Parts: sequence; C-alpha cells; structure tokens
Amino acid sequence: MAEPKGAWNVLEHGPLERLTERLWRVEGALPGMSLKRVMTVAEREGGGLVIHSAIALRPAEQAALEALGRPEVLIVPNSMHRLDAPAYKQRYPALRVLTTRGSRSKVAEVVAVDGVYEDFPVDRAVQLRTLPGTKDREGVMLVRSQDGVSVILNDVVMNMDTKSDLLGYLFTTVLGSAPGPRISRLSKLLLVQDRGLLRAELLRLAALPELARLIVSHEKVSTGQAEARAALERAASYL
Repeated sequence: MAEPKGAWNVLEHGPLERLTERLWRVEGALPGMSLKRVMTVAEREGGGLVIHSAIALRPAEQAALEALGRPEVLIVPNSMHRLDAPAYKQRYPALRVLTTRGSRSKVAEVVAVDGVYEDFPVDRAVQLRTLPGTKDREGVMLVRSQDGVSVILNDVVMNMDTKSDLLGYLFTTVLGSAPGPRISRLSKLLLVQDRGLLRAELLRLAALPELARLIVSHEKVSTGQAEARAALERAASYL
C-alpha cells in the first residue's frame, strides 16, 4: 500500500451504505490495486460515530457521513490501514485515535495515537477488543443493532474473489487471500501467533446467538446468522 498522506486524497469509492439503524459501510479503491477496502461507521450509544478503517470520501458522501453524527473515535485497525488516518485527524482535530497495542508504534509514525482498543469506553452499542493469538495486532468491533450483533474484523479474515491483474493475483492467489472467506498466508505470517487461540475466538464469535452479519476490511459482507456463522467457521478452518 502507498504511504499515508495528510491531504484529503479521494480515491474511487461506492456509496455510504446503510446496514442497520446504527451501522454503515463504504467500499473504496486502493492505490494501484484491484482489491477493495472497506470503511465501517458505527453510532455509539450516545450518538457519536466510530470510524473503523477510514476512507476519504467525496464531498457529498462525507457530508452524508457527518449528518449521521459527530465523528468521535477513529479506529486504525492495524498499521496497514493507516492510509487516510492523518487526513481524518486533520479534518476532525477532536477525533480520538485508537489502534491495537501491537500496531501502535507503526500507526504513530503517521498520526498521533490516543490509546489502544482497551481504552475504548464502555458502550452498550459498540465494543472493541483485541483478538487473542494475533500478536496484539488485530481486534474485533462488535456493534449491537435492532437486528442483532455485527462482527467487524480487519485483515485476519479475508472475503474476496481471486483477482486477475498482477498485484491482485499476487495478493489473492500467491499470498492465499482468496477465494474467501479465509485466513490468508500473509495474515498467518504477519498477524497470527497462536492458531489455537485465534481459532477458538473465531468459533466463539460464530456461535454468538444474536449474530447478524460479518464485515471484513476487504470486500464482501456475510449477511444473516447462517451466512456469517459459516464464514467465521470456514475462516477458522484455515488455522
């Protein structure tokens, strides 16, 4: 991925998609790559917004995001998802930036970090925690809506189709990131320290009685309890 820039650099992206009364998603491009990245926006119990893996949007879509509520917390889920973090902090100076403990030093190279996942305040609608077995480099965001609980992961689970361009082929085929859902060879190398601990946690998430969907930071959403459960169980089988 290209190095982050402080400028508001808008790449091609889709609409701000409403998933529930407190959860939205945007799919956008990555520089020089065919695979897509995903920003997830959640509304806290008190009404402020949590932005997970930020994407700089066109003026109309950014205004629509701002109309949802005040951006309060920016989640930089690991050091590979810091591209637009400096631009968001510059646009919203009061934004509190959180990342995983194991990613803090690398994220802090481009944007001031205010804390880690464990510093996120208690909130009945949005919860953050680090995933066991990931070198403290990956976490999960849980969002409770009227239809149930949405599980938001980052790079530990990929869910995309195989790409045919050179970089896309390298990422999805050689590095084993597709077809999804799965845990890629690259994620195992960079993020996974204890396969057993991570497998158990993914299966625990899959068994959540109110599971409504699984969102990952690269492409497809698994919607509905059965589909989300199957996606998490399939990903766990790669460990």
